[in-house]
Amino acid sequence: MRVLVVDVGGTHVKILATGQTAKRALESSPSLSAREMVTGVKKLAEGWTYDAVSIGFPGPVMHNKPLFEPHNLGSGWVGFDYEKAFGKPVRILNDAAMQALGSYKGGRMLFLGLGTGLGSAMVIDGHIEPMEIAHLPYKKGRTFEDYVGVRGLDRLGKAKWRKEVEGVVERFRIALQPEYIVLGGGNAKKLKQLPDKCSLGDNANAFKGGFRMWEEPDGKRKSAGRKSAA
Repeated sequence: MRVLVVDVGGTHVKILATGQTAKRALESSPSLSAREMVTGVKKLAEGWTYDAVSIGFPGPVMHNKPLFEPHNLGSGWVGFDYEKAFGKPVRILNDAAMQALGSYKGGRMLFLGLGTGLGSAMVIDGHIEPMEIAHLPYKKGRTFEDYVGVRGLDRLGKAKWRKEVEGVVERFRIALQPEYIVLGGGNAKKLKQLPDKCSLGDNANAFKGGFRMWEEPDGKRKSAGRKSAA
């Protein structure tokens, strides 16, 4: 099966299709709607052949549908008919969970995405368990995302932000007991030294995860689609 993978972000929408080696991208914006995204992606993918579409969505997903409008994009994402708009079968997964699936190498893995916000997911024996931790209270009336997302980086500066990342990683290591941790997202590369038992992810793994969404056995796929969060 030939799959078109769409990774929806706050600054860019990136796409890659089966058999292609170079991704394509269009600019995103706080006003981007689902309909505008589909129109832009279909135009961007001209010349590519695909049978199905995987979408990495920057927000919670349940039963293959976004639960809430995204924080950093426009409206019209909830209730939108993606399959009708694309004219193809569509599977939707939270963007962090999609990158986690692409990063997975077995066992019990925790994925933390350090980007505009804080993405999170676990993969346990091949089953995805997306999580909603970004907006949980952390300290001083702020959330985890306020400290390790881009707002925290801008407010604290790199040195203090790096210490916060180390602290947050250690908290979730103790709480969730992963065998290893993958730190993804664009800001993970700003870390001078990775915390213990952590490896650096690759944004290209989001595409790998998008392809895997159509390759996994039914049981694992249902686990992946049950719930996901930013």
